[in-house]
Amino acid sequence: MFARRVMVVGTGYVGLTTGACLASLGHEVVCADIDAAKVERLRRGVVDIVEPDLAELVSEQTSAGRLSFVVGAGAALGSFEDGRPAEVLFLCVPTPMGAGGVADLRAVESVIEEVGAELAAGTVVVNKSTVPVGTAARTAELLERTDVAVVSNPEFLREGSAVKDFLGPDRIVVGSDNQDAAERVAALYARLGAPTVLTDAASAELMKYAANCFLAMKLSYVNAMAELCERVGADISDVTEGIGYDRRIGQAFLSPGPGWGGSCLPKDTHALLQVADSADFEFRLLRATIDTNTRQRQRIVDKVRLAVTGKRTGSLSRVRLALLGLTFKAGTDDLRDSPALAIAALLRQAGAELVGFDPAFVEGKDGAAPPTEIDGVPLAADAVSAAQGAEAVLVLTEWPMFRTLDWSVIASAVKRPIVIDTRNIVDPATLRRAGLTAVGLGRRGDGDIAE
Repeated sequence: MFARRVMVVGTGYVGLTTGACLASLGHEVVCADIDAAKVERLRRGVVDIVEPDLAELVSEQTSAGRLSFVVGAGAALGSFEDGRPAEVLFLCVPTPMGAGGVADLRAVESVIEEVGAELAAGTVVVNKSTVPVGTAARTAELLERTDVAVVSNPEFLREGSAVKDFLGPDRIVVGSDNQDAAERVAALYARLGAPTVLTDAASAELMKYAANCFLAMKLSYVNAMAELCERVGADISDVTEGIGYDRRIGQAFLSPGPGWGGSCLPKDTHALLQVADSADFEFRLLRATIDTNTRQRQRIVDKVRLAVTGKRTGSLSRVRLALLGLTFKAGTDDLRDSPALAIAALLRQAGAELVGFDPAFVEGKDGAAPPTEIDGVPLAADAVSAAQGAEAVLVLTEWPMFRTLDWSVIASAVKRPIVIDTRNIVDPATLRRAGLTAVGLGRRGDGDIAE
């Protein structure tokens, strides 16, 4: 494999993981970011992101001389050994959801405006960020360079396992109307030995949305099935185990929960709806997926009302609730579109008094003190402190530590012995032995199946 000079613009989850992992594959990588303080921390080996193995990989590759960090995309162009130009430029900048659900591409356009004219002839510009169909073509138009190719190379990384996903991918997707450029980008990953899909840019761009929206549909489906299980007296754990053995379905993404969130699924589902609308296609299935997810959050609030007051419309005014987990999933400190925070907002709107605990925020970053509150939810130092005097404990994020809490201590701390496990991760028998009432999603025998 030939080592390449790779420039990565953006050092978020995607950019930093991409840069560190490509360096580990033998490439010379320069990562650029507009945040000077962040760049300085990265140079010192301080990684702000909670991501297993990432900090170690960054430190290792920096020490090996294959990974470096600079402020600004323009500065990165001349940062390679002997002043040689970058051969491949990865765009890993934010593409947040803008007005109406369409992806905001201003960061992508800003980078192209900054460095487009300075790129060496033959450079390949790679859109790694999740972008709408047609962005590769738009990028080429902005470049106005016939000697610079544009490639779509979507990422399929999960927060909490990004390094593992990058170095052990299910597939590599590369799309471009320039076959030579596509093959050059695919060659960067040659050592991984993963199946590679070479296609046109539009298909590659749509592939990322298609994958994420399918997963969102699967999650909304299992949440709807959990509600149906409650109504008919079935058990969602048995149902999902049974259907999961079907190889056409699989076991992944079959766990009910408080709704899906994070930095990708909400943004990508709305973005694909925009793509469909612009193509005059009514994507009813996807719209129902989003509506089901929105409804799930209110359903959790209704379960809390029923468990605490005995009525689905009961008042939660001045009811103290302990929230265990605030991040959108375990293994990360990412709060973007967290269903836990969305539910917290609904509970607060209903008059509940909240206190939260999340292991991602026990310690501060880079020597700073840990936060004392998140989105208006005061933080406790531990789960027991959060539960003190609570009329119900809600498990909102699937942190493994919640399975092994000393629930008997929790039982002695709460005002009322109710645990509402929105992730079904705590053994109900363990809770009952501790003297707690266990309320889950779609589980047979839970206390709130009927009002």
